[in-house]
Amino acid sequence: MRKSEIPGRATIVRTRRRAIMIISAFLLFLSFLVSNLFKLQYVLHSYYKEKVYDQITTTSILRAERGNIYDSNMNPLAITNTSWRIFISTKDIKRAEKEKKHPYARIISEGLAEILTLDKDYLSEKIMNSNVLDVTVKKNATKEEYEAVLNFAKQNDLESLIFVEAQSSRYYPEQTLAAHLLGFCGSDNQGLYGIEYYYDDWLRGKDGYYLYAKDANGNALNTDYSTYIPSKAGCDIISTIDSYVQRELESQLESAVRNHAVTNRATGIVMDVKTGAILAMATSSPFNPNNPYILDDLSMNKLISSGLSPESKEYKSMKKDLLETMWSNKAVSETYEPGSTFKIITVSAALDSGVADMNDRFNCIGYYPVGGWRIRCHKITGHGSGISLAYGLQMSCNPTMMQLSERIGSENFYKYVKDFGYLSKSGIDLPSEAGSIFHSPQAIGPTELATASFGQRFKVSIINHLTAIAAVANGGEIVTPYVVSKIVDKDGNIVYERDTEIKRRVISSEVAAAVNKVLSEGVSGDGGAKNARVDGYEIAAKTGTSQKFDILDENGNSYLRIGSTVGYNISDDGGIATIIVVDEPQSTVKYGSVVAAPYVSALLTNILPYLGYESSAVTEEKEIPNLVGEYLKSAEKILKEKNLNYEIVGDGEFIVSQSPTSDDTIYNTNSKIILYTTEEISLLTVPNLVGKEVSAAVSDCMELGLNIKLCGSIDGGTVVNQSLPMGARVSKGSIIELNVLVCDYED
Repeated sequence: MRKSEIPGRATIVRTRRRAIMIISAFLLFLSFLVSNLFKLQYVLHSYYKEKVYDQITTTSILRAERGNIYDSNMNPLAITNTSWRIFISTKDIKRAEKEKKHPYARIISEGLAEILTLDKDYLSEKIMNSNVLDVTVKKNATKEEYEAVLNFAKQNDLESLIFVEAQSSRYYPEQTLAAHLLGFCGSDNQGLYGIEYYYDDWLRGKDGYYLYAKDANGNALNTDYSTYIPSKAGCDIISTIDSYVQRELESQLESAVRNHAVTNRATGIVMDVKTGAILAMATSSPFNPNNPYILDDLSMNKLISSGLSPESKEYKSMKKDLLETMWSNKAVSETYEPGSTFKIITVSAALDSGVADMNDRFNCIGYYPVGGWRIRCHKITGHGSGISLAYGLQMSCNPTMMQLSERIGSENFYKYVKDFGYLSKSGIDLPSEAGSIFHSPQAIGPTELATASFGQRFKVSIINHLTAIAAVANGGEIVTPYVVSKIVDKDGNIVYERDTEIKRRVISSEVAAAVNKVLSEGVSGDGGAKNARVDGYEIAAKTGTSQKFDILDENGNSYLRIGSTVGYNISDDGGIATIIVVDEPQSTVKYGSVVAAPYVSALLTNILPYLGYESSAVTEEKEIPNLVGEYLKSAEKILKEKNLNYEIVGDGEFIVSQSPTSDDTIYNTNSKIILYTTEEISLLTVPNLVGKEVSAAVSDCMELGLNIKLCGSIDGGTVVNQSLPMGARVSKGSIIELNVLVCDYED
């Protein structure tokens, strides 16, 4: 009998097959289960551990202290005010007491009360009457209190019950000083604009944190996950800025804006020509980095005069645009047509390439024909025939420059423009530096070459232009400008130090010396830049006035002007170069010789002695003795011995007060000291002297009893600014400073 014929055989086979299938399925499922368990336990262990870790842990960020920014004399320009919030978890404190039978509430309330100078009963009540995870104990704790709390928590094993959170705010102690250069910080302490932005990685430091574990109900877990990682403070920045020079520059810019009704801001830079270090950089109408979202007066007036509703989208959009403009560093981020100040480069290129020398002669009949156009000179009647190259530069003659550019040729002219750095950025360590807009080599035809020779129909940044001028001032070398000299960590270690970077030589030292000599003779003589004169110093300067061709009137004519002046002292040890650019002056006279040169003069007058450059001028300045309290006869004797004029007011025997005081200085032999022997002081009303001839203004002041200090062209000219405002009531003998310049020429 065959197996297949055995009764029930088929049933047995089917049962066996089912068993095998069930066992196979079970083994397959078991294999799947084991493989997944293996995957979870070993392959993905770290991943899921991290998931659980994230779910049960809470992180409290400890903000790093942002580094400070200092000027070159270690005066703070930007600092971080850091405070700490001390907080506790009352829910965890109660739970810990219940589980460990330990008086945590009493220990914490007594300890924190002593450290933070708080009432311990108040703290104990806070703990016992609340049941939350976060109760602030002190909002603005000091660094000493913060460190004491950390030590207290560590010594008493309270890290899971007491917590701290750093709260920092950026503060600018000098308010608006150097605002455009410094920039400011955002809400999360990141740098925005200026040095704050450019050096943010160095300044910001590295945040630390508290890491502690909580269960689903927010209760503290006794695990190894509680961690304290201290923050690492950012580095300090030591800038090249000198606060005194910065204040003087800002003061001159504000005077220029006020006196010439400037509508598009004024800007200026002071630079060491040898090293490239920036001693000052400013733009008028500065914002306050402590409150950067508040518009300055100029911007606010524009917004109000727009007539837009404060609720409208247009109003908000305009305000946003005004804020961005207000924050922008005009000296670095905007471009302009340099005008006649560029003639320094044209003459330097002509001399260096050998196509001209200072003895060459040129003709100017009031215009020069180029490419079918008559391109005029600012002097419509012309400078005459046979004028020297030196005279042409000093008098800012356009035809002379156009004839020079023809000799140089478009290809060579382009080469010098490139070598002087105009076709690349200066490389200054500040954000958003604008690039130049210049003709391509193929596009420089006769007309383009002619207009470029006197600084029109192309645009450069102000920092780039001053860097090029500094190359002429320092003997022919292009240096990279910079605003940060050192970076220092919190332990005092220098982690970065800036060295002078000389990019290349662009002209010979002999050519540079020749150009400097011509420019200085123009300032000291009757050249167009004589309003930049500084008594006692050899100053080279050039003024410029350019048109704005991107804004035209309804007839297609340019009507807005930019007046500027570059100037530097000539010194064997290297000098200081400055540029002041006044954008859209609305005064009657808009030339750079009027709206910029006097302010360059005043700036250099104030900063050169401060920077250690000795004056050769024989000064009439005399110190005033303090005579208050002296017998009248003794005071008279002292003044006679010092050859000082004086006037007595009153019938007393003692000097009660005097004007000027001993804190002042008198500046000429006609000055007079007023001695009061009575409490009644003679007051006078300051007249309006602006617009008067200097001789008439001096006469008026002497008649009133005001002492005078003259600045600018003291040999003649017109008063353009006075230190004491018209209508002010001042004591007789007060000193008034009159800024005088000559306005009988263009540039």
